[in-house]
Amino acid sequence: MLHEALFNRIQTSFDRQGLMQHWGARLLRVEPGVCELALPYSDKVTQQQGGFHGGAMGALADIAAGYAGLTQAPEGMEVTTVEYKINFLAAFSSGELHAIGRVVKAGKRIIVTTAEVLHVDAADKSTVCALMQQTLVPVNKTY
Repeated sequence: MLHEALFNRIQTSFDRQGLMQHWGARLLRVEPGVCELALPYSDKVTQQQGGFHGGAMGALADIAAGYAGLTQAPEGMEVTTVEYKINFLAAFSSGELHAIGRVVKAGKRIIVTTAEVLHVDAADKSTVCALMQQTLVPVNKTY
């Protein structure tokens, strides 16, 4: 794997994400400035009408973009979200979601990222269902 050490750094942190573990999310890809996660459809991530809950979509986007930002932070640092804005574009009640986080600008004090959330159906067709922009700040690791 081209970026194996970076993938392992993110996977180690991702494994501590209780929410993502509970929902069955998976880390798919890590590259400098990029992170992709997958979230399968289940009754753990739905709203009252049976579709993926916006909170689940937002959390997935937040974490994918946050880990994209973490790939740009120095070793020994973490990042924390100070704000994000998300637009929901479509609703789905099957398949899985893929969130692809990307760094737009990595500075010393703030990191700006985006995430695109895609719905992937059984035929592997993908449709954009949410877009997010996020601001992160690097913080000292506390564990």
